[in-house]
Amino acid sequence: MIRVVDSAPHVSAPVLAAYSYCEAVTGQQARNFAYGIRLLPTAKRRAMSALYAFSRRVDDIGDGDLADEVKLARLEDTRALLTRIREDEVEEDDTDPVAVALGHAARAFPIPLAGLDELIDGVQMDVRGETYETWDDLKAYCRCVAGAIGRLSLGVFGTEPGARGAERAAEYADTLGLALQLTNILRDVREDAEGGRTYLPADDLAKFGCSAGFRAPTPPEGSDFAGLVHFEVRRARALFAEGYRLLPMLDRRSGACVAAMAGIYRRLLDRIERDPEAVLRGRVSLPGHEKAYVAVRGLSGLDTRHVTRHVSRRSVRRRA
Repeated sequence: MIRVVDSAPHVSAPVLAAYSYCEAVTGQQARNFAYGIRLLPTAKRRAMSALYAFSRRVDDIGDGDLADEVKLARLEDTRALLTRIREDEVEEDDTDPVAVALGHAARAFPIPLAGLDELIDGVQMDVRGETYETWDDLKAYCRCVAGAIGRLSLGVFGTEPGARGAERAAEYADTLGLALQLTNILRDVREDAEGGRTYLPADDLAKFGCSAGFRAPTPPEGSDFAGLVHFEVRRARALFAEGYRLLPMLDRRSGACVAAMAGIYRRLLDRIERDPEAVLRGRVSLPGHEKAYVAVRGLSGLDTRHVTRHVSRRSVRRRA
């Protein structure tokens, strides 16, 4: 187990209870995310749990069993709540702990709350059953549901004073979110198909003979399913490589958090690449000891140093 000790500014009992609720939601619903944020100082960890709990609420509306028109109405209600949070209209004794915690976090950190509006937009796309013809189409969706989360998280993390290239930090955070989302899409391809959703671009599916979909534990007859998976894995790896340029811009603990979460998903990607059909048989996951290794690696700064050396070599080659 990774333990990091720090002190945190005092918060009132109602706000502390609201954060505790959000941390419980995070621990129960998002083990990979919770594993990463435990490396953060207390104030940042609490803020990230509030962001997750609000995002989880939005996702749960989209994934629930209600009629589509009811889902869309609830998403608009959630957007209205977000407006109240943005305008600092949620009191500490409000009965909604997620709103209380997120309101406090937004006062403590420069969180771009408009990113949560983008998340709501993305879930509305899910409810309406939108499909994606091209990678550019899917990328627009991923920027709503994952790239926005990267930018929101950056509002909590901040960048180091004087960090080189920090003006592009939000771009890199967005790209890293895309990498994580594409990995999620590959991991959940069977589960999504059973729920009537297809995320991979239609032109990619056609190219590899997979337009019939993935409702069975075996690939569509006559398809090159492994070729499709390897194609998408290469795309995800390119996104990870670009997004990892964010790491040297963060403080040590924030960089460790990002490296741990991204590292877990990169290892999931490795497993999917080695056995593409595993995603049709069940959910691919990492054992706890492997997650712990990734967390220790992130906390040690190995990933950040690797990225820094790589970026420096590229800069030297461009100047040569």
